[in-house]
Amino acid sequence: MAKIKIQKKDIWIDMTPMSDVMTLLLCFFMLTSTFLTPEPVQVNTPSSVSETKIPEQDVLNILVTPEGRVFLGTENKNNMQAMLDAMTSKFNVSLNPTQIKHFREDAMVGASMSQLAAYLSLDPEKMGEAIQKLGLPLDSISGGKSEFQEWVTEARNANPDIKLAVKCDSNTPYEKVSKLLSELQDMNENRLQLITNLDVKRLND
Repeated sequence: MAKIKIQKKDIWIDMTPMSDVMTLLLCFFMLTSTFLTPEPVQVNTPSSVSETKIPEQDVLNILVTPEGRVFLGTENKNNMQAMLDAMTSKFNVSLNPTQIKHFREDAMVGASMSQLAAYLSLDPEKMGEAIQKLGLPLDSISGGKSEFQEWVTEARNANPDIKLAVKCDSNTPYEKVSKLLSELQDMNENRLQLITNLDVKRLND
């Protein structure tokens, strides 16, 4: 008796719809994602139950390390350039195009005006190491404003609607934070936001 051969058929699956879906998902995440600006030093913020979100635009971020070093910066590079122009003019500091380029590529300001030119002359790789040992001075200049206050003033001049957000490390001594807040209060900058981590456990309790 002859055997009956069953004809085999190839199974073909059209992957075009799946490719379209993956492309749409990729485009969605690329358009909706927000990229974090690298900070000069890593700061572990304290936890709180506050759910208030920091605005994504028009924010002057002020960073305070455990050692009390202060850095500041904003996402808007045009505002940063305007701040730099005003500060270099006020302190008679000259920068070449390469130094200005390094400034625009840097995340935050963290060098005093006397050290700014030398810091911006370093290679980008060495700038990351050098900035961790610097910080904006909080001491008043000849009885006037400190350099930190001058930077905040120029940030306000560049963008009158800018908001202040302070990010401190959980190990930053209270005296360091208090001095920073006093500097802002002397400028009548009394409205600011403190950046913290959301404590989900305490929030659920």
